[in-house]
Amino acid sequence: MSYKDFEITRSKVIPDILIIKPSISWDDRGNIFSSYNADFYNTFLPKTLDFKHDKFALSKKNVLRGLHGDNKTWKLVSCAFGEIYEVVVDLRPDSPSYMKWDAFELTADEFRQILIPPNFINGYYVKSDKALFHYKLAYDGEYIDAGEQITFRWDDEKFKIKWPCINPILQNRDK
Repeated sequence: MSYKDFEITRSKVIPDILIIKPSISWDDRGNIFSSYNADFYNTFLPKTLDFKHDKFALSKKNVLRGLHGDNKTWKLVSCAFGEIYEVVVDLRPDSPSYMKWDAFELTADEFRQILIPPNFINGYYVKSDKALFHYKLAYDGEYIDAGEQITFRWDDEKFKIKWPCINPILQNRDK
């Protein structure tokens, strides 16, 4: 495997957000692609970090999860099944893109991945009947779980996010 197996672009709104698309081989059986290569992905992380664990979230249509984040976790996110609308917000006070957001359509057909540095929050909305969201996480020390994460309402006025929904299904934490 070489780095040519991945196409990298940057968000036009928040240049520190990387959009990574693998090279996908299609034939009459379906497709095959590489979703991860440690040598490649670790070039984007601080030298002291490696991706430590993966999480998956299966959700039904009209579910919105987020906005969540923390000050130490790098997230590589993708949609393994279905279709989602992924939103990322920059919360770094010294950044030129502070409080700006960008949105990405993620589908299992393209398997685009978004690399999100620490001090960002993200959330997603499920557009298909079901979707399987994948998080690959890198951090120092212990994992920061839900109770310790930064959380904002999905429709917080300070961000003015244009979600493709009006009345999504939310968990209590996101209300």
